[in-house]
Amino acid sequence: MRLDKYLCESTDLTRSQARTVLASGEITVNGEVVKRGTHIMQDGDDVQWEGESLAIIGLRYIMLNKPAGYECSLRNSQHPSVMSLIDVDKRDRLHTVGRLDVETTGLILITDDGQWTHRIISPRHRCDKVYLATLAETLPQNAGELFLAGVLLEGEDKPTLPAVLERVDERSARLTIQEGKYHQVRRMFASLGNLVLALHRERIGPVSLDADLQPGESRYLTPAEVAALAQSSDGDAPA
Repeated sequence: MRLDKYLCESTDLTRSQARTVLASGEITVNGEVVKRGTHIMQDGDDVQWEGESLAIIGLRYIMLNKPAGYECSLRNSQHPSVMSLIDVDKRDRLHTVGRLDVETTGLILITDDGQWTHRIISPRHRCDKVYLATLAETLPQNAGELFLAGVLLEGEDKPTLPAVLERVDERSARLTIQEGKYHQVRRMFASLGNLVLALHRERIGPVSLDADLQPGESRYLTPAEVAALAQSSDGDAPA
């Protein structure tokens, strides 16, 4: 790899900024100042900038407890992006694995591994996604049966896949779905004449939101979590 490319891959420097830093003699390779961006790196080379060794930024897998008021987008539009909550280098490389709408809170996955994302959102697999919904009205007694049978949402030509409803109390319920139609959870409850006042995603596949994460906080997934998620899931859209 060329030295200028290595600098861009291991820092937030652009290619032009890397050339400037090199020209100023700020970069050493194995203790020697190198000013040529075309210098070819060898395995084991120690590249330092201002006395600190650099390393290529590897693939990242992040769990975020999304607060309300944030969009699952790369850039701020009407609302701030969830990416603004992640304090990492090369943040522009990251993307969300599926989406939650602005007011929905809870578990969102963020990565820069496109192949991993594709495996998770592949429509060939069905992955449980679990939501806790706070409702405006009490659910009818047959709500569980209706959701398990599948409901035809407005604007759709096929009913939803079977979904499991667990009543938590009079006006809250936990819903497990295996697909990701647009605003699906809200639309499912709306089909029963009910309004979702608050919606929180608790789990994707085998991975639950870390109870230690406050809204807006994040952590890296463990290797076991990364592997488990790669073996599950289907398409995802705002709930």
